[in-house]
Amino acid sequence: MWTINWRDAIMFRAFRFLRVLRLDKLILFRSLGYPFSDFFKGFEDVEAVKRIFGEKTKEVLSGLKVDFTMFGGYMGVNPFNGHLMVNPRYLNSGDRLDIYLDLIHELVHIRQHMEGAELFDSNYGYVDRPTEIEAYRYAVEEARRLGKSEERICDYLKTEWMSDDDFRQLAKALNVKC
Repeated sequence: MWTINWRDAIMFRAFRFLRVLRLDKLILFRSLGYPFSDFFKGFEDVEAVKRIFGEKTKEVLSGLKVDFTMFGGYMGVNPFNGHLMVNPRYLNSGDRLDIYLDLIHELVHIRQHMEGAELFDSNYGYVDRPTEIEAYRYAVEEARRLGKSEERICDYLKTEWMSDDDFRQLAKALNVKC
């Protein structure tokens, strides 16, 4: 049994609502989309990113757009246009490792979106969703490559919107000892 992630449920319903009202086209039109490489330099040379996109890494990152938004606490992927959505407060005040791992996580979602995957599939709970498991797997692998302890990786995985049971389930799925 999975618990409902309230943030995920709100985002899912908001995106569905916008689609029903056909406001998603308006949002696409109003989205400026700044170049990813203007804010996140050197990511085309990061091995973890190369594993995500393969030979298309430079091409994908050179075309990737970033929308800065106060909607949402951290970062995510706009399911309408595939832009990376980033809260500037998080960039300014968040832990640098967490921001880096979140970027790895969200770049996996960018690739999934490009491949046509449903990022907000309501048939799964948040920690059961295959797209989330894959994205977290890349982030955990990168944290381990950087030599981070299991305790620090657990700190990264635990979020305020995740129940303790969901956290334990995610850690188990990722083979992280918390």
